[in-house]
Amino acid sequence: MQKVKTVEEALTYINDGMSLMIGGFLGVGTPDVMIDALVAKGTNNLEIICNDTSFVDKGIGKLIVSKQVRKVVTSHIGTNAETGRQMNAGEIEVVLSPQGTIAEQVRAAGAGLGGVITPTGIGTVVEEGKQKIVIDDKEFLVEKPLKADVALIRCNKADTKGNLYYDKAARNFNPLMAMAADFVIAEVDEIVEVGEIDPHLVHTPGLFVNVMVKGAKCNG
Repeated sequence: MQKVKTVEEALTYINDGMSLMIGGFLGVGTPDVMIDALVAKGTNNLEIICNDTSFVDKGIGKLIVSKQVRKVVTSHIGTNAETGRQMNAGEIEVVLSPQGTIAEQVRAAGAGLGGVITPTGIGTVVEEGKQKIVIDDKEFLVEKPLKADVALIRCNKADTKGNLYYDKAARNFNPLMAMAADFVIAEVDEIVEVGEIDPHLVHTPGLFVNVMVKGAKCNG
């Protein structure tokens, strides 16, 4: 299968009402081309799993501003005032969870685990409605895995088989999300031939990647 597709072809795998994992940390490592395409198409009623909702004019924030998101599971909304406004107005459901907990929930889904246990959130609103267990006289929350229909990720370099390399901190949630979704679309800054990426630098093996699209910086 030829993994490199046009943005228009990649959009056909994303439908109204789907759950999407979107990589990035305040827009760093976020697949901007795919997000802009989703905004233009108007794909609606989405559930987004992400580290944060970025800014009103950047990355995931654009989907929030255009009111295409019904629910977001995230660790931080403070840099996007529109997310907070919609949450307070009852226009969007926001599930706030500690950043490390979300990362572990995504990792658990990718690893096929039944969940993770963590003391983070005990005694706070985070524990509301969640199962608690006691181990060696210490309380832990049971956090269920987080998975999605589609993961939208971004990488610095990929080969034609879909082996991915991320640049420095732009790696963030992207490798975890690539393992925790039913379908993975990678936005790529540079495409090279197989063998041109040192195997030690492959952060996401190609077997996890279904489709690749050329990003705005792509010269491949």
